Amino acid sequence: MKHCINCCIHLLPNDLHRQCFRCRGPSHNNQKCPVCKGENKNHLYTDSKQMKLLAVLEVRTDHSESWNGFFCLKKGKLCSLIFGLIIMTLVMASYVLTGTKHGLLLIPSPFHYGAFTSNPSLMDNESLSDMKDHYQSSKINISYVKDYPSIKLIIDTITSKIEFITRQRPDLEELRKQEPHMFSVIPNKFLPNSKNPCWYEEYRGNTTTDPYTTNSYALYSKRFRTIFDYLRKVFWNHLYHYKDKHYRLRCLPHFYIIGQPKCGTTDLYDRLRLHPDVRFSAIKEPHWWTRKRFGIIRLRDGFHDRYPVEDYLDLFDLAAHQIQGVLQSEAAKEHSKTNNIIIGEASASTMWDNNAWIFFYDNSTEGEPPFLIQDFIHAFQPNAKLIIMLRDPVERLYSDYLYFASANKSAEDFHEKVAESLQLFENCMLDYSLRACVYNNTLNNAMPVRLQVGLYVVYLLDWLTVFDKDQILVLRLEDHASNVKYTMHMVFQFLDLGPLSEKQEALITKSPASNTRRPEDRSLGPMLPTTKAILRDFYRPFNTKLAQVLFDDAFLWKRT
Repeated sequence: MKHCINCCIHLLPNDLHRQCFRCRGPSHNNQKCPVCKGENKNHLYTDSKQMKLLAVLEVRTDHSESWNGFFCLKKGKLCSLIFGLIIMTLVMASYVLTGTKHGLLLIPSPFHYGAFTSNPSLMDNESLSDMKDHYQSSKINISYVKDYPSIKLIIDTITSKIEFITRQRPDLEELRKQEPHMFSVIPNKFLPNSKNPCWYEEYRGNTTTDPYTTNSYALYSKRFRTIFDYLRKVFWNHLYHYKDKHYRLRCLPHFYIIGQPKCGTTDLYDRLRLHPDVRFSAIKEPHWWTRKRFGIIRLRDGFHDRYPVEDYLDLFDLAAHQIQGVLQSEAAKEHSKTNNIIIGEASASTMWDNNAWIFFYDNSTEGEPPFLIQDFIHAFQPNAKLIIMLRDPVERLYSDYLYFASANKSAEDFHEKVAESLQLFENCMLDYSLRACVYNNTLNNAMPVRLQVGLYVVYLLDWLTVFDKDQILVLRLEDHASNVKYTMHMVFQFLDLGPLSEKQEALITKSPASNTRRPEDRSLGPMLPTTKAILRDFYRPFNTKLAQVLFDDAFLWKRT
C-alpha cells in the first residue's frame, strides 16, 4: 500500500488517527490534498501492518513543523524512545572510554609548571608531596598513548629542544655566603705528609661526655648505632695532646664514587674496600652532599634539621685513626714518611641529585640552580678524584624500576610509566631549558620512573665546568662485568695505588659480583620491545653527545 508520508506528518498536530487513516485509502489524491499539493513528496512502501511512527520520524524531511504532536504519543512509545536514546548514549560513552584506554584518543596534557620559587618556610610543616603540589600550577592529569608512533612524536619534540649550554660557574665568595659554617670548619690547606686530605682540629668538648651525642646519623638511624658505639670506645685513645690542648685528626675523602645508581657502584665499592691502602666512610652511602646537609632523610618524610658538616666528618673517624697511626709512627717521624692510605666515599646520588636546591637558593636563573654539589666539593677539594660508573641508560632504567617499584611490577606497567614520564618531561622542555628540567625537583618527583638519571652527559658536562677531565674516571658496567681485572687496574692506576701481590689481586678481582638482580625481579623477564625502542630513541642524542665528550663510541651503547 502506498502512503503519503508528508501528509501524515503534517496532520499529526491536529487529528492523528482520523486524518492519517483517511490518507491511507485509495481515495487519497495528492493533487487535492491541501498538504501535498504542489510539494515534493517522499513515499514509504510498507506492508498492511500499521506504520511505526519512529520510522516515519526518521525519514521526515520537513524540519519546520511543530513538535507539539510528539507529546500525544502513547506513554509506552515515549518510554521506548527515551530508553533507546539512553542505550545509544551508553554505547557511545563506552566507545569513547575504550578508545581512550587503548590509545585511540590523544588528549593534550594540562600539566604545566609554575614559577621556580624558593620558600624555606615550607620546610617545617609540609612534606615533599605537599611541596610538590605547592610548586605545581595544576594537578597532574595526564593522558598518554602506548603506541610507538605517538610517543615518537613526544620524543621528537624533546630532541628538538635539546641544547647543551655551558653553565656559569659561581665564584668562591658566593659559595661562602651560602655555606659560611662549612667554610669555617674545613681549612683551605691540609697536612703535607698525607696523601689524603686531613688536618688537626682542636677538640673543645668535655672529655667525659659523648663526642657523638648530637650526630644526626647516630640519632636518626638504628643501623648505625653499632658503628657509633665502637667509635665512642676508641675516640679518647686518638686525641692528640699538645700544649695543654686536645686535637683530633679530621679527614675528607680523597676520592668519590659519584654515580650512577644501578650501574655497579656497589660492586666497585666492595672490591676497592679490599685494597690495603683504601678506606671508606663508616656508612657506604652517606648522601650528605646531596641530601643530609639539606635535612633530607627520606624524600617521603620531608625535611628534618640539617646535618652539619661535623656529622659528615665523624663518618671518617675510623679511617682518620688509622692515618693518624701512620703519621705518628716512629718510622714516619724519623724518615718523614708520607701516609699513603686514602679514603673514599660512595654515594651514587652525588653526580646527579641536586633536587633540594629550589628550597634553599633564591637567585635562580630561568629555573636553573645557581649552585651545584660539585661547586662546593671543588671549593674545599680542588684536587679530588671522581669515579663514575655508567651503564646502558635503557637497561639502567628498567633495573631501577625493578628495584624500587613496590607492587604490580610488570613489563606492561613499566611501559606505561615510561610513556607518562616522557610526556611530563616533554611538557617541561616546552617551557624551560634542559638543565632546568633535569634539576627540577617537582618534575623528578612526579615522574613514575627516573628518566633523568640516565641523561649522563648533562651531569658530566656540569662536573667538567669545575673539575679537569683528568680528575674524572668514567667506566662502563658492561666492561666491568666482562673483565673485572682490567677495570680494577684502571681504578688502581687512576688513584695512584701501590702494586698488589697476586693473592691480594685475586681476592679483589675474583670475588662474585655484588648487588645483582633479585630472583623475583629476574622472573619478570625483559622489557617490551616497543618500550626498548622508545627509550633508545629518547637517550640516543644524549649518548651521542657523551661519546663525543669522552672520545669513545662505546658510550653509544650500540652493542651491550
